[in-house]
Amino acid sequence: MKKTITKLLSMVLIMASLSSCATIFGGPVTEYQRTKPGPGEPQRKVRVGALIADIILFWPGAIVDFATGAIYKPEGK
Repeated sequence: MKKTITKLLSMVLIMASLSSCATIFGGPVTEYQRTKPGPGEPQRKVRVGALIADIILFWPGAIVDFATGAIYKPEGK
């Protein structure tokens, strides 16, 4: 039983890490994407296509993309 739970948990973690669209297809994450804006600074823009793909394919992938900052558009684009 313990072995089955471990396998299931491992599979879920692998699926979550491999299914985040912006992390896989978005290219390298820049410092601008990784850093939260301070008070009074403009908010970062979200890649809408990657967000929709994350929601349709596997919604926990959106959590991975937001955590890594890959879901945000690079500066100047």
